This record gives sequence, C-alpha cells and structure tokens, in this order.
Amino acid sequence: MIIREISEDIEYKILSPFAAKSRESKGRTIDEEKCDIRTDFQRDRDRIIHCKAFRRLSHKTQVFISPEGDHYRTRLTHTLEVAQISKTIARALRLNEDLTEAIALGHDLGHTPFGHSGEQVLNKLLTGGFRHNVQSLRVVDILENNGKGLNLTWEVRDGILNHSTSGKPGTLEGKIVQLSDKIAYVNHDIDDAIRGKILTNDDLPQDLIKILGDSHRKRINTMVRDIINNSLDKDDIMMSSDIYKATYSLRDFMFKRVYIGSKAKSEEAKAKKVVEQLFNYFYDNINEMPNEFVELSNKYSKERAVADYIAGMTDKYAIIKYKEIFLPSPWDGSNIF
Repeated sequence: MIIREISEDIEYKILSPFAAKSRESKGRTIDEEKCDIRTDFQRDRDRIIHCKAFRRLSHKTQVFISPEGDHYRTRLTHTLEVAQISKTIARALRLNEDLTEAIALGHDLGHTPFGHSGEQVLNKLLTGGFRHNVQSLRVVDILENNGKGLNLTWEVRDGILNHSTSGKPGTLEGKIVQLSDKIAYVNHDIDDAIRGKILTNDDLPQDLIKILGDSHRKRINTMVRDIINNSLDKDDIMMSSDIYKATYSLRDFMFKRVYIGSKAKSEEAKAKKVVEQLFNYFYDNINEMPNEFVELSNKYSKERAVADYIAGMTDKYAIIKYKEIFLPSPWDGSNIF
C-alpha cells in the first residue's frame, strides 16, 4: 500500500465523523494523478506555501502602514497566527488539520498592498467591486503558476472564498478558519495598537476584559477553549453566546478606536492615492504591465487585469512603482558627456 493510502485510512480511524476526509474530497477542477505520499489536502497546503503570492504576504500591511519596528504584524504573520489557532481547534475536535491549515494559509493571498485601504480603492474602481476573499480564490485558481493556477481541491477553495464574516463555509474546517481569523486579528491588533501607543490596557472595555481575559494570551485561550467546548462532537463550529458577543463587541471597539481614524491609519489617504493613481496609470498604459497581465487584459478586461496586477503588489513595490512613474528621478549631470 502506498503511503498516501495509509494516511487516508488513518483519517477514518482517528478523525471525527464530522471531519472532511481527503479521500472523500469533491476533487480538483482539473483531474490529475494523485501523490503517492501526500493526501490531497497536504498537497494543497504545500502548493500554497510554495507559491509566490504567499511569499509576498511578508511585505503587505496588516493594520499599520509602513510601521517603524520589527515586531508589528504583517499579512504573513497574521496568516501564520490564524493557521496556528485553527490547527489547535481542529486537533482538539478531531477534524482535518491538513485541510484546516491549507485554508488558513491561503485565506489572505488576495489582499492588496496597504491592507484594507488598498482593498477599498480597488472596490471603488473595479466594476462589480473587489473583495479580498474573492481575489484570494482568483489567485489560486488563475493567477499563480504562470496563469495555470494551483488546481486546489474544492474544500480548500471553498474555505478560502468563505472565510470572511458573510461567508458560509461548506466544511467544519472552513468554519474553524473563519472564526480563527477573527480571534487572531482582534487580539494581535490590540497587541500592536498598545505597542504603537494608540491604546493602553486601561482603554480596553473592562466589561469585555472581565469575560475574555486581561492579556493577549488569556483572551485567545478563552476564545479557543470556548469554541472547543461548544463544538465537540457536533456538526457545527460555534462559540457560546456570551463569548461570541464579547468577542464581536471587542471587534467593534477595535473598529472605532484603531481601524478607523486612528494614528495607525494616519498614512491611509496617501496609500489610497498610490493605489488609485497606479490603477489609472496602468489602465491607460496597459502594455507597461508585465506580459502575463497584458495577456489577462485580453482574456478578461483591462480593469480586471490592472486590479490583478496591483492587488499582487507588496507595499514596497507599489511605492517603488509610484515613485518610478510619478516622481522625477534624481539627476546629477554625470551622463551628459
């Protein structure tokens, strides 16, 4: 028996009846020969980790735009924290860790430079709007692997598409990532806001802190344990009413105090200007994009290809392109003779 089949058999022996089994996957868009070592979900996880879009997450904004300091979260560290929380919950509930990890690692691949600021601009400029979860799916389906996509399984693609609050994941593993995403960013953004002197511990709503905990570690522990205790041996992933309300109330607090109008967003207007002007420039100068995006403009539309190009940029690269296009280059006269 090949190793993959042994792993697939083990899933039936140790996982919950409610877990997604790799052997029962709804499959890939394009059929392909299976790996003799890895299950389909393991293979998806590896494809995501090795793709270019995943590497670019290390230079994309989480909340703080161009922060000074090495300890602020980036989109990549956020992704890794979501994966860690998700795997902890999946293991405790005997659900499929490989599927959970693959979804978590791929859920934010479509995020723009400058975080949600960039997303808001593209949402305004692109016909039909722009949502990062939809773009994440487009990355793995179309944009990666030289336009061939990663050909992931239905379960991973579904989890990526439906990780946002309004989504309805088709697997319990997808539901875990959906909740873990909120757990991760609410708590690590508090941590970063305190580090950036936007908040202090005393600013946090004390009624919520009494319920969830007075430290980063305690709050995550409360939320994770609550999900496990309320979801064990059930065909659903859920929090208790009290913890759910407290978690989302804390999220609302962060929107009011940090995500909208705080010092963390002081560069937001400039970032939006960069994205908007780059979009308009490349729309008018389509052939100045890399060839792969010029080809996309012929296959889809100019604005779709431009949005794909800009969404894939890191913060640093977007700034470099902006300077290259809109700002004069230094001149010292050394090349006139």
